[in-house]
Amino acid sequence: MEALPQALLLSLVAGATIPLGGLLARFERIHPNWLEAEFRHSVIAFGGGALLAAVALVLIPEGSARLPHGATLVAFVAGGVVFMLADRALARRGGAGAQLMAMLLDFIPEAIALGATLAAGQGGGVLLALLIALQNGPEGFNAYREMRQGTGVSARRLLWVFSALALLGPLSAAIGAVWLADAHRLLGAIMVFAAGGILYLIFQDIAPQARLRRHWGPPLGAVAGFTLGLAGHLLTGG
Repeated sequence: MEALPQALLLSLVAGATIPLGGLLARFERIHPNWLEAEFRHSVIAFGGGALLAAVALVLIPEGSARLPHGATLVAFVAGGVVFMLADRALARRGGAGAQLMAMLLDFIPEAIALGATLAAGQGGGVLLALLIALQNGPEGFNAYREMRQGTGVSARRLLWVFSALALLGPLSAAIGAVWLADAHRLLGAIMVFAAGGILYLIFQDIAPQARLRRHWGPPLGAVAGFTLGLAGHLLTGG
């Protein structure tokens, strides 16, 4: 199990951007006010671009290669439907924590896929870790802001919680590396399922929040997020 230490390290680094995003979000106000709005919405859009890169460049290509076409379509639609149901359940509870749950709903399956991919000796592991890190930072930023405003939990306690959540990455990667490396169809289903859920979240929760009238920073942020994912894809031989 030579790939296990690498999977644990990469998933830990990828998860570490969760508390880093929360730490950045502690700067409650950026002046002037227009810059605060532009920055916040651009960070949201950047995360959406990175998520889209994960779907388009890693999860769908790698997952669909392990599954028959019919199973790929079923897993993708199932991911969208399940994430929709989870999103509705969170909304009925008041919505606070929705960003946090959305982050975990893509972080955990991707970390599982990362561990399994590295253990199976497949390409794309480093790229996937990069994409996870890129999306976790903005998602940590947004989840921190949402929970501070909606729950009143102290800043220090939230950062401790976010740091603990980062450890779910190595745990999930270990599950993928030890038990799923040879389960190609199950791994493919997890990746495609996660892709369907992520696409739902992009259009339901992320893209609507990133829009500002007559502002161009947020859409450019989405382009920047995808560009970094594409650069990683090209540099790793994708």
